[in-house]
Amino acid sequence: MLQALGGPVPPNTDHKKKAVSVSLPTWKAIVGYEEGDDWVMNRMLCGYPRFFVHPIIQKLAQEIVRRHGDSESESAMVFPSRKTALVCHSFFLSRVPNDSSKVRVVDFVPSSRTEAESPAVTSHLSCVIYPKEHGPIAKQVWQHSGNGVSSRRAEFCLSSLEDRFLVEEKRVGTADAASQRPCKGPRRYQGRGSSNGLTRGTGVHGVTPDQFSAVNGAQDGQEYGQFIEERFGRNLSISLADQARSAVRRRIAGVLTADVELSEALEKASAEGRVAGLTESDVYLFPSGMSSIFNTHQLLMAARGSLKSVCFGFPYIDTLKILEKWGPGCLFYGHGSSEDLDDLESRLSNGERYLALFTELPGNPLLKTPNLKRIRALAERYDFAVVVDETVGNFLNINVLPYADIVVSSLTKIFSGDSNVMGGSAVLNPHGRFYQTLKETFDQEYEDTLWAEDAVFLERNSRDFVSRIEKINKTTEDITAILKESPLVKEVYYPKYSPSRPFYEDFRTPNGGYGGLFSVTFNSTADAAAFFDDLEVLKGPSLGTNFTLSCPYTILAHYGELEWASSFGIESSLVRISVGLEDIPDLRSRIHQALEAVGKIRA
Repeated sequence: MLQALGGPVPPNTDHKKKAVSVSLPTWKAIVGYEEGDDWVMNRMLCGYPRFFVHPIIQKLAQEIVRRHGDSESESAMVFPSRKTALVCHSFFLSRVPNDSSKVRVVDFVPSSRTEAESPAVTSHLSCVIYPKEHGPIAKQVWQHSGNGVSSRRAEFCLSSLEDRFLVEEKRVGTADAASQRPCKGPRRYQGRGSSNGLTRGTGVHGVTPDQFSAVNGAQDGQEYGQFIEERFGRNLSISLADQARSAVRRRIAGVLTADVELSEALEKASAEGRVAGLTESDVYLFPSGMSSIFNTHQLLMAARGSLKSVCFGFPYIDTLKILEKWGPGCLFYGHGSSEDLDDLESRLSNGERYLALFTELPGNPLLKTPNLKRIRALAERYDFAVVVDETVGNFLNINVLPYADIVVSSLTKIFSGDSNVMGGSAVLNPHGRFYQTLKETFDQEYEDTLWAEDAVFLERNSRDFVSRIEKINKTTEDITAILKESPLVKEVYYPKYSPSRPFYEDFRTPNGGYGGLFSVTFNSTADAAAFFDDLEVLKGPSLGTNFTLSCPYTILAHYGELEWASSFGIESSLVRISVGLEDIPDLRSRIHQALEAVGKIRA
């Protein structure tokens, strides 16, 4: 069952716009990917979207540079709005201030013809053009912020650009920090409004049609409605995107399932759900899970001032990078232990102040659970916000919102399951001490950049997530029990077997389980590689998929800092497994086969 290197995961997914993961089927291939070896890189058709800029997005960026820059010396990063592009622009200025005149933002909006013909579906696009030698700087923003365009949006915008339905936005006299700097090309107008892919009414983003340059005869005889139908197809009603967004938000707020009326789900949530009084207006959607974390941090600073944050427990790598690279920095407690909390309490009692504490429940990849009740008590006493990433636990298994001010999650994972769309969410606790301030800031500063087509896929994919999670919980308990009993296995990391299990139990819902993610270590790298190579499941980055997915997590996520990761108990030979919907006997046999491979190299 060895899938071809570099192919989309899951197989047979249209790699041009859908696949979230990529096949890296052997330990050697993972190392080759991290080393940038040609035999791996030349076969990569796709990749995890924040680490691998999809070919269709690359093509869009190249076309923009061809039209508005120098293809020989410049590159570009594409964002869904001017605001997100300015985040990238500002990051450039902080890293290469001497080249500020060479970094610029170009905005694109629907033509006046487009708006007149089909006001229901339009799109905004912004691009940061920069010297090619500064590519690593742009990649940091793309990876850490999660704010880049999705491949579906890129495909639509590339076609719109080529067919002249999307044109450069001309400035008409307004100014901002970026437009005051030397900039190649004409001054540009900064539009306003939602960038979510659905713009209704007259004018575009606050700009009237006569403020755009005329577009002559876009595709003679072709109307925009026909263009939309050709791009999206009859099977996807893009006009339902607003309803899809609402359904996703209500599903998150009220654990809405496909066969429950929205009002009934919300009523149930008020009494039995995450917290009483939670409604869809407290749920905010983002184009990726990391975007929800990045923007939550930005909005917290806007609401409470520019203070350091605390990163508690070993986090997914980009969370720590966000806190370190944007704002005044962070205090990092990689072990997430009681001793770490003692140290934090000592600092707080001595007058140190913090913006927020960011943590995961449970953590990734060791599945440790922090003492969130003690953290909440410290937050109440010393006036800092608590942000919990519940992606791994998911809100059907655990209910952490009563102890958090904001709960963030990657909807790309188990909420969607199909591994073909990105998304994220941030949920405000309506009873949190900072709720009013945060609500005002979110409502004023939040920008919906989730692309319309992505919203529709998220809604469709998540209709059965309740039944999927129940099955995955049961299967994972069975599989981890097998590994726990094997003398070939060094350690199994899973909330059920963790020393921190009592903390997990504090938040486990009445019918909740321990999730579908676990990690396993062996006594040598050779053992780990044998197990991984012989394990007949799909292999690549991501988790929470409807199919079992595995990777040597430390090698994949921390290849350049293995010693640092090891200092926090993250062994380089660790193998992470995300359990899917396969039948238990089937998955058991695959695990036994992989363990047999370990036994053979020991014989």
